[in-house]
Amino acid sequence: MIRQLSDTACGYARSQAERFRLELHDLLRIPSVSTDPAHAVDIHRAAEWLATHMRHMGIENARVMPTEGYPVVYGEWLGAGADKPTVLIYGHYDVVPAALEDGWTTPPFEPVEQDGKIYARGATDDKGQLFIHVKALESYLQSSGRAPVNVKIFLEGEEEISSPNLTPFIKANLDLLRADVCVISDTSMRTIDEPAILHSLRGMTYIEVEVQGPADDLHSGLWGGAVHNPALALVEILAKLYNPDHTIAVPGFYDDVVPLTAEERAMIAKTDLTAAQFKQSTGVPALWGDAAYSIRERISARPTLDINGLWSGWSGPGPKTIIPAKAGVKLSSRLVGNQDPHKIYQQIKTYIESIAPPTVTVDVRLVTTGKPALFAFDIPEMQAASRAYERAWGAKPLFTRGGGSIPVVAEIADLMGIPVVMMGYGLDDDGLHSPNERFSLEMFHRGIETAIVYLDELAQLTR
Repeated sequence: MIRQLSDTACGYARSQAERFRLELHDLLRIPSVSTDPAHAVDIHRAAEWLATHMRHMGIENARVMPTEGYPVVYGEWLGAGADKPTVLIYGHYDVVPAALEDGWTTPPFEPVEQDGKIYARGATDDKGQLFIHVKALESYLQSSGRAPVNVKIFLEGEEEISSPNLTPFIKANLDLLRADVCVISDTSMRTIDEPAILHSLRGMTYIEVEVQGPADDLHSGLWGGAVHNPALALVEILAKLYNPDHTIAVPGFYDDVVPLTAEERAMIAKTDLTAAQFKQSTGVPALWGDAAYSIRERISARPTLDINGLWSGWSGPGPKTIIPAKAGVKLSSRLVGNQDPHKIYQQIKTYIESIAPPTVTVDVRLVTTGKPALFAFDIPEMQAASRAYERAWGAKPLFTRGGGSIPVVAEIADLMGIPVVMMGYGLDDDGLHSPNERFSLEMFHRGIETAIVYLDELAQLTR
């Protein structure tokens, strides 16, 4: 009976494919840019559009819920009964800024279908991907009047500004959001023939360091040679952050890193990059990093410490012969399980303070953090996702680690005590956050059928 439901739902999705795309166009036309207060009205407009759309397709209690910032959109269908699992679908309807002058070939908020892709801001990040789940549930409800599991949909409008109000919302609504598993589609795969399920994301510790020397900028002719230049002191500190073998020199930095298993390394190796591919993708003349790990392991499964920005002295046209009073740097550390962002901050702070020369003062400040997320890929919810890809996508997915950070993943896992399955339907070259962002129409439609089948596979799990 359950398999019949999913087959019927997939048939409905195929019959409504053009309408589904046009409805996605309507959502993409709303410039819900969370980083720009001038678009606040558009954020609220997108939230209302989604809530109204979900109500029309039969989702119950669909509503816009306020936070201290931009609202959350929530809806549910709980008709499968208490003996069936409940899945929580998370997505975000906000987008990053986009303007024609940034290099777009078409207006970013006027969706265009060309060469089998939808071009628009938010097409892949994340409106197109969240809409896959909305349409999957519609396909069940409109074709059979029911779904095989209980479904809750939870969409936020602040992901692109680091979700400042998400954790308080989850804490205040734990009963409302209670579920057995969370599914997030906000990731990508290398090619359409190689579906991927992320079971790990890196966390983040972001730091600013300021080095103070003299009270004010000094004339280099009068004082040069006797004053330790803060810019020089800073680069001397930064030069000691790494060992000669390109490992991070901060004491204790690797203590809590969960080692890669032989099985994981074999799986990661299936998507590894050659040196030539890496250089072509990045434009760098040569590889760099810890030679004990492959390229793909370095960019997804190992922690980092990077310089994101430097400032000091005079950078305008012409000369200005000064010894600057200050120098500063922004540092980010991508973390892996089981590293704690606050512990890493303290380790980096203590180390920088210990190697700072006595000729300057150093201020190390924490800017933001995010926890890493690591889930076993042999748990039933992950294996159900694997079977769903095999059935609907037509290919067995790889379990991979993601190099980026989605803070909500760890927050949901920690606060709600449930696994998070990251079933991404984008492609690595979709251009998210870039001009001409796009989403493959084939990925969109395959994604809907895979999301349909995943609910079927979940229904067969023993609670």
